[in-house]
Amino acid sequence: MKIQFLGATDTVTGSKYLIRYGESTVLVDCGLFQGYKQLRLRNWSPLPLAPAAIDAVILTHAHIDHSGYLPLLVRQGFKGKVFCTPATADLCRLLLPDAGHLQEEEAEYANRHSFSKHAPAQPLYTRGDAERCLKQLHPVPYGKHWQPAPGLNASLTPSGHMLGASFVQLDNGSRSILFSGDIGRPNDYLLHAPSQMDGADYLVVESTYGDRQHTDTDPLLELGQVINRTSARGGVVVIPAFAVGRAQTLLHCIRLLKDQGVIPQSLPIYLNSPMAAGATQSYLKHRAELRLSPGQCEAMADTARIVQSPEESRQLNKRHGPMVIISASGMATGGRVVHHLKAFAPDKRNTLLFAGFQAGGTRGATLVSGASTVRIHGEDVPVRAEVVQLDDLSAHADAVEILDWLRRFKSAPKQTFITHGEPAAADAMRQRIERELHWACHMPFYLETFDLV
Repeated sequence: MKIQFLGATDTVTGSKYLIRYGESTVLVDCGLFQGYKQLRLRNWSPLPLAPAAIDAVILTHAHIDHSGYLPLLVRQGFKGKVFCTPATADLCRLLLPDAGHLQEEEAEYANRHSFSKHAPAQPLYTRGDAERCLKQLHPVPYGKHWQPAPGLNASLTPSGHMLGASFVQLDNGSRSILFSGDIGRPNDYLLHAPSQMDGADYLVVESTYGDRQHTDTDPLLELGQVINRTSARGGVVVIPAFAVGRAQTLLHCIRLLKDQGVIPQSLPIYLNSPMAAGATQSYLKHRAELRLSPGQCEAMADTARIVQSPEESRQLNKRHGPMVIISASGMATGGRVVHHLKAFAPDKRNTLLFAGFQAGGTRGATLVSGASTVRIHGEDVPVRAEVVQLDDLSAHADAVEILDWLRRFKSAPKQTFITHGEPAAADAMRQRIERELHWACHMPFYLETFDLV
């Protein structure tokens, strides 16, 4: 077996790992690069092999940095099956067409307002491309063993990161490799703790929070404080949130705060993401993966008013607070939330609340760094609103939680590959694993190939 790293090296995006064994070729994850322009440009570059030569794709989960390249892969000739859990398949049916639609919308907006350097601006792929690739989704339940390609065995195990998220294990009968995907937290508000794994000959492990530890503060308390002080100013809390996972956690937390009397029952809550609304229904459908009771699931789903049309979304920008708007995307890279930031960032009464990791080069990273302006639609928008980041609502395990998960392996891997982290975080994770577990580690570089002997 050989592995080639086609993404998620020195960055938290673009996850793609190519496994070759004999005549078989399997791609684990198929994500888009996001953030810095030099990373995003990789989305437009051809892969080092023809997509038609790939036998199968296996997804760890549905987030765009793990699944968002699929429409392009299929358009370029990939004919095989895309294996994933049933919940991941359901979420991809929401996320991927929306990603194509957003790219079409942003290209059209750029052309209409003439702020793109390209004439005309083109989407990476369209909604139609995304809808066509969905026909190749092939759901596989947790725990089932199957062959995605001749000579390779595979299985999926719950990773606790988001609905449907899984660890992927591959073996050829003599060598095995385990992909962590994104590792969830042991005490997540919605999901069960990550499953414990026995280990493998080789390990590919994420390092998003490899250089930090989540604080001991109560994120529910912090969220309540942010909402209350913004409401007291008559302001609006704008929360850029991943439509799948983070939005549902926020809805559940806000419901808890209302039920506990921490924030007013009458405070208007808007979920301005039809995709997040659809994802919430998927959470209800797959509630066996959740810690919540049926009643808590229904309460979460009923917490916010759903904003459906673009016109309703535009009307929100003309309203005054107090109110809370949850809208995709989580790093403010696109979608309706960008228009909300443009409308509400200049007013000091408002708050921009980020509930998770912000990749370098994204608008979210710019805002949490304390920038006085943010670039939106070709113009610099002043940032006078309060900016808050609540890392403790993250769905990613921190460095200590990852180490605790690794310690329970029955045997050490021959080699541990540190991926899916910014350089400082990945190197910190490498050092901790080497010092505390005494495992051999390697931080792969982009397009590096490694023999799994």
